[in-house]
Amino acid sequence: MTPTDDPAVRYFDAIKAALSGLEIFMRDDRSPLYRHGIVAKIAAEYISRLERSFACWRNRLGFMETFKISRAESGFPVFQNVLELENDRKTAAQRLASIPPPGELREEMADFILRHKEFPEALQRSMAERLYLEDVKDGVTFSPFILAQTAKVSVNPKSMRPYYLVHWGSFDGSANLPMIYMATVEDSSEAMVEQLVDNNGKLNEKIDIPLPVDGLLNPDLAHRFDDFTEKNSAYSLSPLTIATNLDKDFPELHPKQLRRLVLGPFYSAGITEHNSAVAEVLSKVRKAENAWLLTWTIQEVYSKAEKPGRKGLWSSEPASEEFFINTDDLEAARQGVSSYEKHALIPHEAYQALYAAGEAEKIFGGYKVHILSKGQVISDV
Repeated sequence: MTPTDDPAVRYFDAIKAALSGLEIFMRDDRSPLYRHGIVAKIAAEYISRLERSFACWRNRLGFMETFKISRAESGFPVFQNVLELENDRKTAAQRLASIPPPGELREEMADFILRHKEFPEALQRSMAERLYLEDVKDGVTFSPFILAQTAKVSVNPKSMRPYYLVHWGSFDGSANLPMIYMATVEDSSEAMVEQLVDNNGKLNEKIDIPLPVDGLLNPDLAHRFDDFTEKNSAYSLSPLTIATNLDKDFPELHPKQLRRLVLGPFYSAGITEHNSAVAEVLSKVRKAENAWLLTWTIQEVYSKAEKPGRKGLWSSEPASEEFFINTDDLEAARQGVSSYEKHALIPHEAYQALYAAGEAEKIFGGYKVHILSKGQVISDV
């Protein structure tokens, strides 16, 4: 079996090319996310984590023969692989201590070949495991849940409140989809307003904020915010539900915008089987490394107004957000969003094949299509 005949090799080559292309797109000044440079930068960081995860999984095949992907749905690895990667990260140092150093292993392998005139498979597996554990131990992979970071702090001159751009990541265990969350949240906590807002309604320059900051910038709410995001990041929850829950659970926090980037599904010729029309055409693409299609969705919900809080003698109500849902768009209403964008990235050769087969218009209806060609991404085709 040649390497290109090996399904695992083809899958890893295809996903590597797709994520690399997506990173090029995110860093391109024509990318819709580039309009908000920091948003594109944040997304690229999570894509880099995902690339690292796939590199680790590929190395893991050198000593473990099992690797499962969601062939009929997302096209991404099943959640069990993500959990195993996280567990291996936690035990890496301990396991490395029991495996000889690389130099010693190489000497043993050379000695084995000379003495036995055959390949030392057991030693090769030990070497592969060592390389894998060294790669995974630093933890910069796409974990089941990636804790929030505050990436930007500013002040809303109208409300005189500080606001934060906070982001976090989640790999959904049911849908087997990696997701990136970003939220713009105003903070009306007295202590934070006092510290961060100067008399002119601007960010207090005397306060040094070494961005990015791990967690929510407000230290009194940071742990609760981490718990909230971990419990409210499932794919089955709509952005509206998550934003509404955040608004209710934190009287001092006022979510003005929540954006979710859902990566996938991913299609790879001869491996995934969630769209027969796509699979049939991709199978005819001459170069296996070009026989893939990556899709992603950007969902956004934003507040159109804030209902003021009410303090009464017998009862009181905190301020609450009125989120806009575009009910004129049935799909937006179904997703629970103000707006959404569906994107598709495909190699030039694969797009040509779909176009020639008369499938392009049907498959890409409602998508913004981006074509990867010679290390560049061409959009608006």
